[in-house]
Amino acid sequence: MQQIINFVLRNKTFLVFLLLLGLSLFFTIQSHSYHKSKFINSSNVITGTVYKTANNVSQYFNLIKENKALLEENRMLKTIVHNLDVDTMTSDLQDSLKLNANYKFRTASVYKNSYSQSTNYLTINKGKKDSIKVDYGVITSQGIVGIIENTSQNFSSVLSILNTRSRINAQLKKTNHIGSLVWNTESPEFAQLIDISKFAPVAIGDTIITGGQSTIFPKGILIGTVNSYKIDSGGDSYIVNVKLFNDMTNIGHVYVIENLQAAEIKSLQKPKND
Repeated sequence: MQQIINFVLRNKTFLVFLLLLGLSLFFTIQSHSYHKSKFINSSNVITGTVYKTANNVSQYFNLIKENKALLEENRMLKTIVHNLDVDTMTSDLQDSLKLNANYKFRTASVYKNSYSQSTNYLTINKGKKDSIKVDYGVITSQGIVGIIENTSQNFSSVLSILNTRSRINAQLKKTNHIGSLVWNTESPEFAQLIDISKFAPVAIGDTIITGGQSTIFPKGILIGTVNSYKIDSGGDSYIVNVKLFNDMTNIGHVYVIENLQAAEIKSLQKPKND
């Protein structure tokens, strides 16, 4: 306290000057509308800039939280979309939300992604404790990524569609012509659709989707578009070069698909012993 008193006594002249200056500015601003408006505008600019900067900083640190919220919202939307029966949908759209779900979607982040080998894999941050199992499908909002091949307690490895062992049931969107999506290792931008009948009306730009004839992916998941096509060496089917919708070199977040009816379907497909 004594130090404060000593400081005031030493600088009393300067402090009185500041006080008088402040009072004069206050009365000037209060008594002149022009000065008052300028002062208010200046203060608004300063405070606005401060608030904008603070808000930008706050938004930056909230990006992770907001991104997770968006992923969760997209997961819910995908669950709804892929459980709607578009062939029997009526005008009572709200009733469709009460349908028994056939697919469950979970979000995950990619920890590692290879795309330059002949057998490429991804590693995601969800595993057995998150109810992830072998043969679950993996997609992004742009299209398919691969299939769960191995799981540990906290992680899973994904057999990428950029893998020579990968074989995905796929079809032309505009028809019911079915084939298999494989990879010839030439480019991470393209995959190949084989076993498409030579009588199929294939055209450049046609959309390729999952065929729904497996228990892994629902029908209608996007894959890519027809970039080129030719008759195979046997002369009976097309080899279609497919430009993938996904940028397989830049996968950050994915959705893991569980088919809740897979066990029942597989049990019916098992051959019976006579």
